[in-house]
Amino acid sequence: MPNPIADIPTLLRQISFFSELSADDIDRVARYTRERTLEKGEVLFQRGDPVHGFFFVVSGQVKLAVSSAQGNEKVVEIISPMHSFGEAVMFLNRPYPVFAEGLVPTRLLHIGQAVVSDLIDQDSSFARKLLAGMAIRLHSMIQDVEIYSLRSSTQRVIGYLLQQVEQDGATGARDIQLPTSKQVIASRLNLTPETLSRIFHDLVNAGLITVHGKHIALHDPAGLAHYQG
Repeated sequence: MPNPIADIPTLLRQISFFSELSADDIDRVARYTRERTLEKGEVLFQRGDPVHGFFFVVSGQVKLAVSSAQGNEKVVEIISPMHSFGEAVMFLNRPYPVFAEGLVPTRLLHIGQAVVSDLIDQDSSFARKLLAGMAIRLHSMIQDVEIYSLRSSTQRVIGYLLQQVEQDGATGARDIQLPTSKQVIASRLNLTPETLSRIFHDLVNAGLITVHGKHIALHDPAGLAHYQG
């Protein structure tokens, strides 16, 4: 059992729409906040479970996904540390439309719905920030739909690899480590694992990347961006 998180108020300020709350308000939110831990593969909630608040990932990774009656799974989103999820569905008075599972040992905060509703009632600027955060998430989902609908399988994979470089703020040839398994990444990109492996193989043969498990060397990011397959 890991040690309890020592400074929940400081972590709460990492959530964008909490960042400018007063110390008293942050302390009030902290009283409605509970720590959760997940083991790898442990389910946080199932599709159809009732919603009582939202979550913030302190460390680890959480997979949001849906599954069919046949057992097929589609990964909707992978939540990384210092990101929150579940804010929008919290206000719909509907159950979760996805299930959430830890991809690795994960620590989270659960913030209760009641205190968020109280803050909205008392502070219009807080409400605007919360809406802005949810709008950014919606914009990201629209971009995902565009990518899956208009880009080829190869373009999706290349876009994903270059995104990992952009997140690290580096330029030129470099090594990256995939944040999760290739199977999960394939599902996130709306591909089969076999298709992802074939595209990696093609990029290796083109001299653009080298793959060793989760470690990938990008030899020429600029050339990768223009690769047509």
